Amino acid sequence: MATASSPNAGGRIAPTNGRLRLSEKMVRLVDRLRQPEWRKYGIALFAGKGLGILLVLTVMVCYAGLWGGSARADDPVIKANDIVNPLNTFWVLLAAFLVFGMQVGFTMLEAGFCRSRETVNVLMECVVDTCLCGLLFWAWGFAFMFGHGNGWIGWGDGKGLSWFFLENIPDTYEGYGVATIAYWLFQFAFADTCSTITSGAMIGRTGWIGDLLYSFCVSGFIYPIVGHWAWGPDGFLLTFLGGFHDFAGSSVVHTMGGMIALAGSIALGPRLGRVFKRDGGGPMLPHDLVIATSGGLILWFGWYGFNPGSTLSAMDMQGCGRVATNTTLAACAGGLAAMFYGYPQTKKWDVGFTVNGFLAGLVAITCPCYWVNPMGSVIIGAIAGVIVIMGINFMEWLRIDDPIGAVPVHGICGMWGTWSLGLFACGKYYAPGTTGATPLDKDHAALAGLFYGGGTQLLVAQIAGNLIIAAGAFFSALAVMYIVKAMGFLRVSRAGELEGLDLHEHGIPAYPEYELIPSATPQGATGAAISSEASKSPATRH
Repeated sequence: MATASSPNAGGRIAPTNGRLRLSEKMVRLVDRLRQPEWRKYGIALFAGKGLGILLVLTVMVCYAGLWGGSARADDPVIKANDIVNPLNTFWVLLAAFLVFGMQVGFTMLEAGFCRSRETVNVLMECVVDTCLCGLLFWAWGFAFMFGHGNGWIGWGDGKGLSWFFLENIPDTYEGYGVATIAYWLFQFAFADTCSTITSGAMIGRTGWIGDLLYSFCVSGFIYPIVGHWAWGPDGFLLTFLGGFHDFAGSSVVHTMGGMIALAGSIALGPRLGRVFKRDGGGPMLPHDLVIATSGGLILWFGWYGFNPGSTLSAMDMQGCGRVATNTTLAACAGGLAAMFYGYPQTKKWDVGFTVNGFLAGLVAITCPCYWVNPMGSVIIGAIAGVIVIMGINFMEWLRIDDPIGAVPVHGICGMWGTWSLGLFACGKYYAPGTTGATPLDKDHAALAGLFYGGGTQLLVAQIAGNLIIAAGAFFSALAVMYIVKAMGFLRVSRAGELEGLDLHEHGIPAYPEYELIPSATPQGATGAAISSEASKSPATRH
C-alpha cells in the first residue's frame, strides 16, 4: 500500500503525493537544522527579516518626527515636576556610572569562577551582552518597560508608539525631576545586570550564536516586559493585593535573572565531565579566586549606585544614607553567616562561600533597603548568607550545573529579599520624593511588615508578586532556550567543549604562556625556549 512519504537514502522525508503532513514538516525542519548550510540560510533569513522590521520602525519614527509636530499644543502648560532638577539628575547619573561599573565586577567574578579554557568566552560574552543590551533598550526596551500602556506592557505616553528609539520622551520622568534621558541610562545599567546574571550559570558549554540569540530575547523582551509589571507606571503589580514593592530590584533584576539562569542551566544540561556530589563527585574548581574575589568586591562597591541611586532623589538625604547603611550591613552579615555556616560542610574557611555570602546579602537587601532599619538589614543579610549555601547544595542535589552559583545567589536570595519586606518593614518610611522623603499622611502610609504590626497584607502581596515575576521570567526563558536548542545553536559541539570555548569559539586562550598546547606558544619565544619547553613532560610544565 502506498504511503504519504518514504525515507530517501539520506534519511530525509520525501513526499510521494506532493504534500507533507505537519509531522513530516517538523521532521524535515529538524533534519535541516542539523545541516550547516541550512543553519546559515536560516540565520541569513531571520537577520534579513529583523533588519526589515528595524527599517520599518525607523521610517515610522522619522515620519512621526517630521509630520507629527503640528499636532502638538502651541503653548504647553509647564508644571513644577516637569522642570529638570539638576541635583537629582546628577545623582542618578552618578548612580548609573556605579551600576555600569558592576559589569567589571561580574566579568571578573565569572572569569575567576570558570575554568581557564573558557575565560575569553566569559570576557567576550560580558562585553557583547552589554553592547547588545544597550541598543535593544534604546530601540524598544525602555518603551516596553517604563512607557505608559497597560498593566502588561508599555510603549510610550499611552496614546501611540511614541517612545521607541527614545523619540518624543518627556523632559523628566514621572515627576521625579530627573531628566528622562538620564533615567534611561540608569535603567539600562539595571537591564545589563539582569542579562549578565543569566550568563554566569551557562558558562563552559554555550555556543556563541546561541548566546547571542537568547541574550537578544532576554534583553529585548523578557526583562523589559516582565519588569513593566512591577516598575512600569501602570504595571498591574503596583495595585496587586494592595501593592507590590521592589525598591531596587530583588525581584525585577535578581529573581528574574536567577530564574532565566535556571532555565538556561536546565536546557543546556551539565558540562562534560561534571560529576555531582550525590554521584561521588563535586563542583569543578575555579581557576582564579583572586579575580573572583576582587570582582565580588567591585560588585559590592557598585551596589552603592544600585540601591541608594534608586531613591532618584539626592534631596532625600536621610533615605540615601539609610539605604547605603542597610546595604553595607546586609552584605557584612551575609558574608560572615555564609563563612560560618559553610565551615562544618568542608571543615575549611571557604572563600567561595564567603564571596557568594556577601553577594547574597546584597541581593536580599535590594528590595527592602529603604523601608527597614539597620537591625532588620543584619537579620535579612545573615539569613541570605545561610540560604545561599543551602541553595548551592540543593542545586548540586538536583544535578543542575551552575558554575558561579547564579541561581542561589540571585534567584533564591532575590526571592527571600522580596518576601522579607513583608516581615521587616519597620513602619516609619513611605517613599522618596523630588525634594525629600514623601511626608506621611492619609494618602501615604508607612510600610509596616508582620513583625512591626503591619499584619500579613504586605507579606502576601510580596510573595504573590514575586512568584508571578519568577514564573513569568522562568517559563518564557525556558521556551526561548528550548527553541534555540532545537535550532542547534544553544550548546557547543562535544568536540568544541572538549577543546575549550576560548580556542574553539574565539581562537585564542586567555593565558597563552601557561597553556600546554603548541598553538598557544607566545609569538616572541625563541626556538631554544620552545624546544626546551616542548621537551618537558606535561606533569612538570606549569
